[in-house]
Amino acid sequence: MISKGRESLGSVTLASERLPNGKVPFNESNPHHIDVGLINNMPDAALKATERQFQALLRTAADGFVVRLRVFALPDVPRTDFGETHVRNFYSSIDDLWDSHLDGLIVTGTEPRAPNLVDEPYWGTLTRVLDWAEENTYSTICSCLAAHAALLYIDGIGRQSLGDKRFGVFECARVSEHQLTAGGPSRVRMPHSRWNEIPEDALVAAGYRILTRSKDAGVDTFVKLRKSLFVFFQGHPEYEAHSLLLEYRRDIGRFLRGERDTYPPLPQGYFDKDTVTALAALRERALSDRREELLADFPTAQAAGKVSNTWRSAARRLYRNWLSYISAQKAQRLKAG
Repeated sequence: MISKGRESLGSVTLASERLPNGKVPFNESNPHHIDVGLINNMPDAALKATERQFQALLRTAADGFVVRLRVFALPDVPRTDFGETHVRNFYSSIDDLWDSHLDGLIVTGTEPRAPNLVDEPYWGTLTRVLDWAEENTYSTICSCLAAHAALLYIDGIGRQSLGDKRFGVFECARVSEHQLTAGGPSRVRMPHSRWNEIPEDALVAAGYRILTRSKDAGVDTFVKLRKSLFVFFQGHPEYEAHSLLLEYRRDIGRFLRGERDTYPPLPQGYFDKDTVTALAALRERALSDRREELLADFPTAQAAGKVSNTWRSAARRLYRNWLSYISAQKAQRLKAG
């Protein structure tokens, strides 16, 4: 259900149905045809996985809609030669965004490098994107670090360090009725992976509406209606079943190579009992004999066979509702204009 050309990532058409020739015609004046931009700021190792995750999620959510997805990246995010080449060859230039109109926008986070977000090399471009999104989209999603940056820029709300990564799959309760959570379960399990958080009282005081929260992970999803509806995720509904597994293995590798001082925390609510036992044994060995070769003993196959995507149906519902909101707003504008 993907129509590809040179634009295989720069512009991808996702739909629930295809024509006999394999192509889906896009009609900008049809409210069920939705232009979405994805600004993928993830580190090089996660670039392709992030593309795949959002394409898959939007495809499953696009039942009855045609979604044209354009992929961008902030040019100021530090990248290796591989990352720069991939972005140059397959992504639309961020300069193409400024003269565009998109119905919806998704902005991912990236790994923090500076203690203060305003000191990140991409801060100036990201804030320009946020200003552009308010004027040129019906709704914009800010994920994880992008959410924290947006809150700091829009309302001066600063993130707070957690000391160590909040990592795992956490049960989140729906605490507010909203179109984005309509038809969904009252409780959902959602992956989180972050080093910082935003205090709920600061969000409420600034007029943000909390949609879901976790007793153990804090605020999950929240929104604020400006000229565009801004949607914020501290979790990762787009993650695949193995995303946390691969991230945990990566973090152990960083510890074994001396790139981080402490052994990474086990993701909560994710692995089964036998895998937890095997990983605990690896941890004991790594703490007493710290060397990169031990990473070969990570029980990848055992763990991969046991983990499952328990959040996919909730994520699909959330993004389906997001597309429905955008479609309704677009229909109103087309009717008025």
